[in-house]
Amino acid sequence: MTQPLDFKRNTAVGLDLGLVKHVKVNRNAADRRAASLANRRTVKKEYQAAWLVRAVECMDLTTLGGDDTPGRVERLCMKAMRPLRADLMGALGLESLTTGAVCVYHEMIGPAVKVLQGRLPIAAVSTAFPAGLSSMETKLREIELSVAAGATEIDIVITRQHVLLGNWQALYDEMLAYRQACGDAHVKAILATGDIVTLDNVAKASMVCMMAGADFIKTSTGKEGVNATIPVSLVMTRAIRDYYEQTGFQVGYKPAGGVSTAKAALQYLTVMKEELGNDWLQPHLFRIGASSLMTDIERQLDHYVTGNYSAAHRHAQP
Repeated sequence: MTQPLDFKRNTAVGLDLGLVKHVKVNRNAADRRAASLANRRTVKKEYQAAWLVRAVECMDLTTLGGDDTPGRVERLCMKAMRPLRADLMGALGLESLTTGAVCVYHEMIGPAVKVLQGRLPIAAVSTAFPAGLSSMETKLREIELSVAAGATEIDIVITRQHVLLGNWQALYDEMLAYRQACGDAHVKAILATGDIVTLDNVAKASMVCMMAGADFIKTSTGKEGVNATIPVSLVMTRAIRDYYEQTGFQVGYKPAGGVSTAKAALQYLTVMKEELGNDWLQPHLFRIGASSLMTDIERQLDHYVTGNYSAAHRHAQP
């Protein structure tokens, strides 16, 4: 992942149980803040186009289907390197544009490496994705194999029972082991926020994973009943802000699952700008995990350029 030369990667700072146990979230306040973001007027015209281009730059273009094939992954990678049509690129004054990364299963790292050849980061889901219910030995070995195969980012899933039982030491130890197994590859900790029930749990799990060295915290696998939401995003971004104020480490954020429209992408960009500031609106600190989102963004940019909406089938599918 491209990042400033002076960027300081997060490292384990030790588990502060006193801090974790005192984390509290005001659910009503979070819901009110989320509603205010959803109901406000959004950016328009050239400002909206610029924000949508930024959303493309911060996208983990993803395919995580049981029917994935090498051919599908190769098409995904080609789309990631050229996400917009040449005529739209020209009309928008863009000379180059790529997504932030591609995200695939371990078995599809090889086809991605073949196409990308180091030009974009490859994120691999790991640790018995999506449930995470395999032995620790198996999960650590999976990380090592994915890194060896060419993955430069690893999206791990935490063991949800550690959160549900309040076993924060176990969660810290698990995350620390994942971080060490990744080596130079950056690690995104998937909290599966739809499974861990409360916003208090989301805030505490976020803090523990960051204390153990997570480079990113991520909402969901995309396979839960409830995935990324604005209230959850507010809680996680504020945890990131608190952690930065305490340690000086900038941790990234990735909403994933159900972010399928340009309007939704703009809402998440707004959360990042208002809660964390412009420094976090960069691919090394913000990603959107998505598959169908690209099509809607391209349709919106087509409308900005031509004044007409085009059908989804007119745009290349990854």
